[in-house]
Amino acid sequence: MSDLFAPDGSAEGAGGTDDRRPLADLMRPRSLVEVVGQEHVLAPDAPLGAMLGAGRLSSLILWGPPGVGKTTIARLLAEETDLDFVQISAIFTGVSDLKRIFREAAARRQAGRGTLLFVDEIHRFNKAQQDGFLPHMEDGTIVLVGATTENPSFELNAALLSRAQVLVLRRLDAAALEELLARVEARFGRLPLTAEARALLVEMADGDGRALFNLVEQVLAASPDNPLDEAGLARLVTRRAPVYDKSGEEHYNLVSALHKSVRASDPDAALYWLARMLTGGEDPHYIARRLTRMAIEDIGLADPEAQNVCLAAWQSYERLGSPEGDLALAEATLYLALAPKSNAAYAAWKKALRAARQTGSLMPAPHSVNAPTKLMKTLGYGKGYAYDHDDPSGVSGQDHFPPGMERRCFYEPVERGFERELKKRRDWFDRKRREARARAARKEGNDA
Repeated sequence: MSDLFAPDGSAEGAGGTDDRRPLADLMRPRSLVEVVGQEHVLAPDAPLGAMLGAGRLSSLILWGPPGVGKTTIARLLAEETDLDFVQISAIFTGVSDLKRIFREAAARRQAGRGTLLFVDEIHRFNKAQQDGFLPHMEDGTIVLVGATTENPSFELNAALLSRAQVLVLRRLDAAALEELLARVEARFGRLPLTAEARALLVEMADGDGRALFNLVEQVLAASPDNPLDEAGLARLVTRRAPVYDKSGEEHYNLVSALHKSVRASDPDAALYWLARMLTGGEDPHYIARRLTRMAIEDIGLADPEAQNVCLAAWQSYERLGSPEGDLALAEATLYLALAPKSNAAYAAWKKALRAARQTGSLMPAPHSVNAPTKLMKTLGYGKGYAYDHDDPSGVSGQDHFPPGMERRCFYEPVERGFERELKKRRDWFDRKRREARARAARKEGNDA
């Protein structure tokens, strides 16, 4: 690409220069109309389009993945509203820098000029620094446009969010990326790619416009004699690594998708999300722990073997590592997705916890406790206990809830998997307890 781009952004025909602009900068939209993939916020009847149509711009938070146009939109908004554009990054900007920027913005305001302050990576500012923007937003010194790839609900404080509208920018779909390719070709000619390689190039960009332009630069720089096929393209360029923040929202989004796919008994979707997490660099031990949790929470006693399968897969991974151990996690995922589901044990445990908190310090009935000392026997500990093995059925039916607490049903087995058998057992035990209560009531009546 030695003679491709000129400093002024034109295709260079004569007189080369080493001061060439990257293709992503060269192809940057010159108006909001040229921005692709974000019509849901930029259309005339969309939030940002309506705001501009009304002739006023309020502070914004642009939330979206990399390479979807956050910086470009902010710059074009300043041009559309005749505001001075000031750009900073939270990574490189300190308190003294912010104070200077606010002073300069205040001076512009006195001179009749407004300021659009674009803050890239705004989530990198701590809560106190975020609070520093508030008075300058409120008095109109600045219109703040913040950009973030992180969920603002978690990363920005409530005071800042209450003064700025959050606009969600979307990952660029294939149609939007194709539009960007068409613009490159309108300027520089047809890309030397077969139709299949062209589709692969779009796939490699993974929804990131900047990544797409970087890949195109590599293709143009190679200047192949013949159109590249898929194999030739794969040898020439590097596939963009998937966006995956192992400690951020993407981490929780993907594990949630995996969990819900398993719960929905969708093995193919579950395998896909497992693969996404592993290829993104997720810790396999974390995945093994979450799979075990799914076995306990969503399958439970409908298939008691599910937990053992997960523990065995966890142990296999610890012994084999990747990539061999990945298959053990995949097999556990398939087993869970195809297992009968029940959250009855999970629901029962939550009910029991609530009851324990509500009833406080109720003591067990005397027959429910042992009497290992003479004093405890004197006090009635163990009195009236019915030894279950003395009953021909092996169940005395005696109640072991605390005196004064109404008997409650926490565990309600479902008619699925092994819990179908457990439900039969529970119903039988409940019948034995009802019979025991009836006998006790008759005895009390006779004694009276």
